[in-house]
Amino acid sequence: MSFNTDLFWSALFSATFFQAALIALALTILAHAAAILLSLPLALALDGKRAWLRWAATAYVGLFRALPALLLLLFVWNGLPQISPVFREPWFSPFIAAFVALTLNEAAYQVEINRAALSAVDGGQYQAGAALGLRKPQVFFLIAVPQALRVALPPTVNEFISLLKTTSLASVISLTELMAVTQQSVASSFRYAEYYAVASIYYLAMVYALMALQKRFERRFAWAKPRDHAAGAPHG
Repeated sequence: MSFNTDLFWSALFSATFFQAALIALALTILAHAAAILLSLPLALALDGKRAWLRWAATAYVGLFRALPALLLLLFVWNGLPQISPVFREPWFSPFIAAFVALTLNEAAYQVEINRAALSAVDGGQYQAGAALGLRKPQVFFLIAVPQALRVALPPTVNEFISLLKTTSLASVISLTELMAVTQQSVASSFRYAEYYAVASIYYLAMVYALMALQKRFERRFAWAKPRDHAAGAPHG
């Protein structure tokens, strides 16, 4: 049985696969954005002065880094409806379940990135902000966060790419993302090579596009390079 190029091209440009790829990308964007928002206070709590907050943040990170993403997806989708009737309502869709599970999982990894980035900001920056009359929240968001962003950006984009690939696990809870559509197509036709090749093309396209954006953002937020200083220095 040879490779069916007509089937490959038909599937590659089909609305079904394109929409499934968009669902995977949308899930990644929403879950990672929520994970960043959740991980920021956790990162502050880990280095905070209150012991109970440090313990709670440490427990969260330890718990959700230990649980496999697949187990968390199955627990949220199948377990939560047994715990509370709230999760048996129509609003609790596979997309929502995947969003919750992946957010909880991703935040546990993102918190260490944020913590390291914030720790890299020199303490003198906070003192300089206070000397200018800025309040602590202003110093944090206007001075510390922009500087920490330079440090956090590369590993954060890497986590985003990893999360994009992890969304393929959501096929086990019936979310019609890219991998689920691929498996359904294979099951109905037994054409493995063609449909797996299509899925590979979509993942490669999304990942390489993200890598290109990463390089562009890194150049945009990069500190001045030594050669830039050398070029501007007076010649002796």
